[in-house]
Amino acid sequence: MTSTNDQPVDARSDWESRIALRSDETGATGGTPVLAPPDGLTAVAGVHHVRLSWSPVPGAVGYLVHRAPVRDGAADGELTPIDHLGGDVLAVPDTWYVDTTGEPGQPYAYAVAAVPEVTVTGPLGAPVTCASLAATGVAPTVVLEVDATADGPALPRPWQPMIGSERLSQLLCTDTSGGREIGGELLAALRRIRDEIGVETVRAHSILHDDLGVYREVDGVPVLDFTCVDRVYDLLLSIGLRPVVEIGFMPRDLASDPERTVFEYRGIISPPKDWDRWAELVRALVAHLLDRYGEEVLGWDFEVWNEANLEVFWSGTREEWMRLYDVTARAVKDVDPRIPVGGPSSAAAGWVDALLEHARRSGAPVDFVSTHTYGSPPLDVRPTLERLGFGEARILWTEWGVTPTHFHPVNDGTSAATFLLTGMRSAAGRVDALSYWVASDHFEELGRPPRLLHGGFGLITVGGIAKPRYHALRMLSQLGETELPVRADGDGADGLVQTWASRRADGSLAILVWASTLDQSKRDGDPALARQIRLVVDGAAGRTVTVTRLDREHGDITTLAGQLGITEWPVGEQWDALRAVDPLPVEKVATTVEGTAAVVELHLPQPGAVLVEVAGG
Repeated sequence: MTSTNDQPVDARSDWESRIALRSDETGATGGTPVLAPPDGLTAVAGVHHVRLSWSPVPGAVGYLVHRAPVRDGAADGELTPIDHLGGDVLAVPDTWYVDTTGEPGQPYAYAVAAVPEVTVTGPLGAPVTCASLAATGVAPTVVLEVDATADGPALPRPWQPMIGSERLSQLLCTDTSGGREIGGELLAALRRIRDEIGVETVRAHSILHDDLGVYREVDGVPVLDFTCVDRVYDLLLSIGLRPVVEIGFMPRDLASDPERTVFEYRGIISPPKDWDRWAELVRALVAHLLDRYGEEVLGWDFEVWNEANLEVFWSGTREEWMRLYDVTARAVKDVDPRIPVGGPSSAAAGWVDALLEHARRSGAPVDFVSTHTYGSPPLDVRPTLERLGFGEARILWTEWGVTPTHFHPVNDGTSAATFLLTGMRSAAGRVDALSYWVASDHFEELGRPPRLLHGGFGLITVGGIAKPRYHALRMLSQLGETELPVRADGDGADGLVQTWASRRADGSLAILVWASTLDQSKRDGDPALARQIRLVVDGAAGRTVTVTRLDREHGDITTLAGQLGITEWPVGEQWDALRAVDPLPVEKVATTVEGTAAVVELHLPQPGAVLVEVAGG
């Protein structure tokens, strides 16, 4: 990789210097509505947190919460967005927010603005003032009530359609990382996610990278070879997964500027030197896949490029990328118009409006809208699709996670797991897929893992040990088919403490309860945010109840690694000790009976989650 002054730089330094640079700073167009601020802002003080809530604003994809300290009865300075350290979009999609970033007892003025498009923030509403409460040494109680026989809708499962992965060429890699073979362990991680969580598809970068040998020119004539693409797709299909075909990056012999690259593996980010040959390559790839795999390919999603709204991923202009979208989407449809294609596959929810406005003019097909964000629940882009006439398009968040930052310690601990639960709960019913980025720590965009716990994006470590985020997905997969309503009351209810209750087909119940904040300064926990949980399950008296715990002392590999003294890579019996606690234990718990209800009393730390399972009646 080279820098802009053509002096060699390493991939990580280049990434860190350019990751925040946008390919095109143009924001929303004149068609973006100006939204009034939300009405009904209220603030409720709790121990070490403030819960804000407000009324929804039609047309908003999210809301941005602002704050300033109050001194002498007035805001001390301008209200600014609360930074919960997610490192990406700070707006949230829901009509509530839990602030744990303030100083207990210090009053703050809070105000909220509606967001019609990720680069546009509307005016602030009238502020309200609130101060969180100091801890008393006794954890407040949150009471949760569930009716085992209640009616409910089908429970959405946004985690199931898709997961992210390192580029699939690594499935063929026999090198080792941490003494473990890369290809074999990456495939094993994907198989585990398929088998235990039920994930259906895998999205990865760089199917057209030269390490798969798809395209070269001999004496100026294109030569195509899909042998290695077949090998990696055959492996995926053999374990019950299907690919999401992200069409990129650019083959060297087709690139207009082959020296513009990203990552250690030098994915080429430039536009093609010949647009007709690019279209021919796309058509040939799609036709080959259809010929090899048959009509199954009609259900595969074909996504155009990755995060072209970041300079680090696209060296051309926004207009050139829109041309790339048009040419690519039409080439896919040339093979079979039933094959779904979409984008913009953008960073930080960008370019969604821009692509749809462009597609309305160009006539390019958009079967699904895809975008990414980190550090907050995904925004609600349904109003954008309706406003621009694409209400039938599916919504795929093809990347999402707790942080966009490589080698970040938040990736390894329990707070990332409760973040995942919060995001999936928020997205349920309003997105078609929320794809966590990524499956395995065999991931080398900026270099191979330097040690076991290095803050890697993976849900599963090198060596195949589940991190807390994997356990969170596993807990979600245990939820039943029918979602049950929950009545919550107490300090932290429906905010700091969240619940997802369900009934399975056999009549048993699965109820997830977790304590979570978006505030990453609390990633190691705040004892004052712990809560006592009193779960009352009507209609369950006398039934067996079990719990599965996930917190710093249960299922957190960072805690166990610290106890074992692991600082780099495990050796010998350390690997055995890690594997021994890889599955979360299920414990039978005592209950009390109140009429027809079973009552479960639990202590819930922050961060922490518990899956309560009630046997069928």
